[in-house]
Amino acid sequence: MIVGSNPQLRRRRRADNIFRWLCFSAAALGVVLLITFLTKIFVGGLSRVDWHFITGKLSNRPVKTGLWEAIVGSFYVMILTGLIAVPIGVGAALYLEEFNRKRNRLTNFIQLNISNLAGVPSIVYGLLGLTVFVTWLSLGRSLIAGALTMSLLILPMVIIVTQEALKAVPKSYREGALALGCTPWQAIRRQVLPNAAPGIWTGIILALSRAIGETAPLIVVGAVSYVSATPKSLGDTFTVLPIKIFDWSGESKADFHVAAAGAIIVLILTLLTLNSVAIILRARVAKRLR
Repeated sequence: MIVGSNPQLRRRRRADNIFRWLCFSAAALGVVLLITFLTKIFVGGLSRVDWHFITGKLSNRPVKTGLWEAIVGSFYVMILTGLIAVPIGVGAALYLEEFNRKRNRLTNFIQLNISNLAGVPSIVYGLLGLTVFVTWLSLGRSLIAGALTMSLLILPMVIIVTQEALKAVPKSYREGALALGCTPWQAIRRQVLPNAAPGIWTGIILALSRAIGETAPLIVVGAVSYVSATPKSLGDTFTVLPIKIFDWSGESKADFHVAAAGAIIVLILTLLTLNSVAIILRARVAKRLR
């Protein structure tokens, strides 16, 4: 019997071709939609992006408004979020992967819930932040309340990424360090962490990129749409780029829509810069460790 004439084989090949084209069509559709969206945004807002738009003060007049307070507020939130979430997340991952390697019901329960929390919608974290930080702890609608809320949002992601980076370090590195007389902490500090650093830093920067682009939690916590000055203390009110984009997009005047498109371009460039930093940092650290 000729193999090519086998009806069952022909059906399998036909099914493979159909599945391949379906996958290609899905990928092509996503790329086309993304290109269409970016083209519309850049055509509508690129003329608005200039030095005055980036460094100018916020204004109720769309033609003269700038983004400075929103840009500064976004970076304040990102920095504070990193200072809170990164030490806790890395420490939790180290405990789960290095100091408590024997799995039991408690650690399995913790691991399962960390994975589940990573998939919780961001609005839920906003409601949690409103209840705990704004109301119970009486922090009000302040910069620190927003940063604490965003820390809860990215904490599961930081833990998971750090765990994956630690798992990627060969077991022989730990065993070799311990065989030479190192304590467990010395083995982790001198062998495990340096080799896991590229993955950890990449994950941290990507998590912070998510924090700087989130809108829903900060709307719930109370980031305002307009401030007259940048925050001077942790208790001050603040605004961020996504809030301004959301606010301007809902206005009826076309000039506000142009300003919103310009703000989207600034936010996209900021996120691309952070992602590029993550890639470069990962490459340099990995090269140094070779």
